[in-house]
Amino acid sequence: MDKILNSLPEYQQAQQELDRVAQDWRQDIAQKYDVIKGMYNKYQADQVLLSEDMRKQREEDIMAREQDVRELQKQRFGPEGDLFKRRKQLVEPIQDKVYSAIETYANDKGYDFIFDRSSPAAGIIFSNARYDKTDDLLDELGVK
Repeated sequence: MDKILNSLPEYQQAQQELDRVAQDWRQDIAQKYDVIKGMYNKYQADQVLLSEDMRKQREEDIMAREQDVRELQKQRFGPEGDLFKRRKQLVEPIQDKVYSAIETYANDKGYDFIFDRSSPAAGIIFSNARYDKTDDLLDELGVK
């Protein structure tokens, strides 16, 4: 699968787009952390001159900013984040096209199974429906 996908210009373009977007988001987050670091350094320098209330307020401001950036990071790069959604939007149609081509090829050539050797698990990416025994096992178990 990796070899096939990496050979497709549209997949390469999608990967480049994802890399560009991710890099932009990483830079944005890094800049926000730099601002927070500056705030903290200024706080450290001014700390002895500040009243207790002012110190607490500055600490709360810094912590709130840090929390906001962590949330943004999660929103962008989390398991269900923007990058995941963008990847799905860009790459899934290409993968569907490849899987469809594999299924057509397998059916035309009379193959019952096609394995993906690109991953350590060597998963099955196509299998003939006649080998799916799920319904038989459900019948055997009395479930339907």
